[in-house]
Amino acid sequence: MSKHSIKELAMTDFPLHDKDTAPEKSRPLLDNSLKAFGMIPGLHAVMAEAPGILEGYQQLHQLVLDSSFDNDEKTVVWQTINVENACHYCVPAHTGIAKMMDVSDDITNALRDETPLPSDKLEALRTFTLAVMRKHGNVSKEDLVAFYEAGYQHRQVLEVILVLSQKVMSNYVNHIAETPVDEPFKKFEWQKKQ
Repeated sequence: MSKHSIKELAMTDFPLHDKDTAPEKSRPLLDNSLKAFGMIPGLHAVMAEAPGILEGYQQLHQLVLDSSFDNDEKTVVWQTINVENACHYCVPAHTGIAKMMDVSDDITNALRDETPLPSDKLEALRTFTLAVMRKHGNVSKEDLVAFYEAGYQHRQVLEVILVLSQKVMSNYVNHIAETPVDEPFKKFEWQKKQ
C-alpha cells in the first residue's frame, strides 16, 4: 500500500462491525449491546474490532451504573467529561440516555451549554470532575475540601476516576474513528462552543 493510500484511509477507515463481521470474541459482546440497547451502538461496532476494549468498556459501564451516584450525578460526570473532551458522539448519546434515565432537561442543557447547573451539589461534582481531568488527577487539597463540603466522600472521588476511565475509552475511540452518531441520537447533535 502506498503512503498516499494509507494516509487517505487514516481516521475514517474503522469498520462498524455487526455480529457477522466482528471477530469471534466480540460477537457475544455485541449480543450484550443488542440486549441492553436494542441495537448495536456505533461505538460498540467500532470497538468490536478489538474485543478487549469492548469487553472492558462494557464492564466499566456496568460498574458506573452500579456506583453510588444517582442518575443525575452519573449524567453530570459523564457529560462533563464528554463536553470537556468535545466528543461529537457521546454528548448526543448521553443526552438521549439522560432522557431515558428521567434526568431533567435543565441538567442536560446546562451540561451541554456549559452553563450553571440547577444545584450547588451538582455544580461541585462538575467542578471536581473537571479538576481531576485538567490536573490529570493531581488535584489540590482545596479541590478535595470543596468536594467534601458539597456532601461527597472518598468513595465518590474514586468513582469520578472510574467514570473518567470509561469515558477516556469512548471519547478517544470516537475521536480517532470518527464514529457516526446513531440515528436515535441525531436529533441531539452537538458541537462544543468556541
